[in-house]
Amino acid sequence: MGSWVAFIVFTLAGITDYFDGMLARKLDLVSPIGRFLDPIADKLMVGAVILLLVSEHWVAGLHVIAAVIILLREILVSGLREYLAELSVSMPVTKLAKWKTTVQMVALGALTWTEGGAEIGLPAQEVGLIGLWIAALLTMITGYDYVRAGLAHIRNSDTKPPATP
Repeated sequence: MGSWVAFIVFTLAGITDYFDGMLARKLDLVSPIGRFLDPIADKLMVGAVILLLVSEHWVAGLHVIAAVIILLREILVSGLREYLAELSVSMPVTKLAKWKTTVQMVALGALTWTEGGAEIGLPAQEVGLIGLWIAALLTMITGYDYVRAGLAHIRNSDTKPPATP
């Protein structure tokens, strides 16, 4: 029963996030607070689901490495974006990063549905684990791209770094 609930909650959150962004762009209702909060909400959702999957042993063994890669990239890129925002530099989301997010969401959705999929004969866990590794690979590529672009902005910035509190 637990995996069905996790699957339904995660799927609804992903679908509403997709349509929220699509409608905001289509209706020209994109706001600075939305641009700021949406990626944070996405990362919190992904992080929470990964922690759930690992703690429930739905992702175990060497597959945990893929989950850790995804979490570390999310933390690194979030920190980099925050730092660059202090320099008044924004880094737009790349098309490859959008694909990474799509693969990641499908993989995590499949993994939350592992028990439910097994009940009706679908290989949800296998699909989810393969997707998780593909997402981890895309995560490393897009993470590298963001770090490279961010470091170029930092090197070319004539602004002092933000003061520490």
